[in-house]
Amino acid sequence: MALADRAREAVEEAGVDSLFFNVNAVDRDKMTLVLDQLEPLAGADGVSLLFHSLAFGSLAPLVGEDASASARDSQMAMTLNVMASSLVAWTQELAWRRLLGEGSRVMAMTSAGSTRAAPSYGMVSAAKAALEAYVRQLALELGPRGVAVNAIRAGVTDTPALAHIPGAADLKEHARSVNPGGRLTEPGDIAELVSLLMQPGGTWLTGNVLGVDGGEDIAAG
Repeated sequence: MALADRAREAVEEAGVDSLFFNVNAVDRDKMTLVLDQLEPLAGADGVSLLFHSLAFGSLAPLVGEDASASARDSQMAMTLNVMASSLVAWTQELAWRRLLGEGSRVMAMTSAGSTRAAPSYGMVSAAKAALEAYVRQLALELGPRGVAVNAIRAGVTDTPALAHIPGAADLKEHARSVNPGGRLTEPGDIAELVSLLMQPGGTWLTGNVLGVDGGEDIAAG
C-alpha cells in the first residue's frame, strides 16, 4: 500500500487526476465496480490504454519430492487465471462497454520465462506463454476495431515482485553481467516504450512481443 500511495502522489503531482482501487483484479464483480466508476470519466473517447501487469502466482515446482511440495491443481489454475486469463476478462469488459475502439491500446507484461525453464518457475512460465497467446488472439479479434494489442517483455528489473522469485540475486547478477548496457532494466525504460507505443504512429504495431531489455535477451543466449 505504501508503494501504491507513492505512485498516486506522483501521478497527482504531475497534474493528472487518478482513481485507485484496492480490489481483487480477477473478480468480475470488482471489475464491474471499477468500470462503473471509470466509464463516465472515459466519455465518448473511451479508454486509451489498458495496461495489464498482474504478478501473483505460485512458485512451487511442478514435481517436488512429494505431493505436498509439488504444484497443486488449484495453484496452477490460480496462476493461469491471475497472470494470463485476467487480461482477456478485462479486455472483454471494456470491449462490451464500447470503451475500446479506434486508437485504443492493450498492453501486457510478459517475461523471458515464457520460453525458458527455471527452478520453481513452471506455473508462471506457463502463464506467461498463455498470456502471449492471448495477446496474439486479441490482436486478431480487435484489429478490425482499430485496437492494437502487444506484450512487453522486460529484462530483469529490480522490483518487489522479482524479490519473490527463487535465486533473484543470481538473476540480477547474471543479467547485469551479460547486458550490453551494463545494467539492469529499469521501470523507466518500460515507461518510455509505453509512451512510444501510445504515439499516433503506433496503431499499426500489434500482435507482438516487444523486448525492452537493452539487449539482455540476445546476450543471454
